[in-house]
Amino acid sequence: MKERMKQPPVVLSIAGSDPSGGAGIQADLKSISALGGYGAAVITAITAQNTRGVQGVFPLAAEVVRAQLVSVFEDLHPGAVKIGMVHDAQLVEVIVACLKRYEPDHVVYDPVMISTSGRRLMTEESIAYIEQQLFPRCSLITPNLDEASLLVGHRLETAEEMAEAGGVLARRYGCSVLVKGGHLQGERMCDLLCDGVESRLYEAAKSRSSNLHGTGCTLSSAIATYLAHGASLPDAISQAKGYITRAIEAAAEWHIGQGNGPLWQFV
Repeated sequence: MKERMKQPPVVLSIAGSDPSGGAGIQADLKSISALGGYGAAVITAITAQNTRGVQGVFPLAAEVVRAQLVSVFEDLHPGAVKIGMVHDAQLVEVIVACLKRYEPDHVVYDPVMISTSGRRLMTEESIAYIEQQLFPRCSLITPNLDEASLLVGHRLETAEEMAEAGGVLARRYGCSVLVKGGHLQGERMCDLLCDGVESRLYEAAKSRSSNLHGTGCTLSSAIATYLAHGASLPDAISQAKGYITRAIEAAAEWHIGQGNGPLWQFV
């Protein structure tokens, strides 16, 4: 008799669309599927981007995003949610209202506030609203070094400063914070998980690959998927970091596009 497959947990990605397939909704759905989740998607923006950069961002109307969210939550009841690109306060308001109404077990937010080139992608008003309304609804936020520096108001340059900042942010927002230190100087990459009381260090050797497009999207959606499978937050992060290392290594020699190429989520 053929064995029936265990039903996968539903994981919802709320993010922008990347037509080149390396980041955003596309990377999230690949990661969720590769890790045994059932991926659902609510698109917040259509982007024109590729491995060389972002050429345009076209946000969807708040009502369009609301309608998508209600359709998914009313029918599929996702247990875990990953949030990516959210550009303005109106969209945040819609997302917060749905999180309050449907109360998913896990919410992982990758706050895309600053571009790789250092350009701020959100207004001060939007950032303030996210801090006040969205962060406290999250299980985990995953700011990179630039974003964490923006939130605490000063530049972070060492692992000790990352741990201190992560603790400050966790206490301020009432959620766990994973400060990603991929741009720190040195041969080791360190991320720090802070819950406001203690911190946990995750270390790995820095990758030599130039194909890193969608790394943040892949990591956050992987964490959400492992949480949906029942892992604790520290274990979900540890497993997700191992997964993303393998995904980077698998695509290190690829030449897809002419710039910062993608990972291989189906490693």
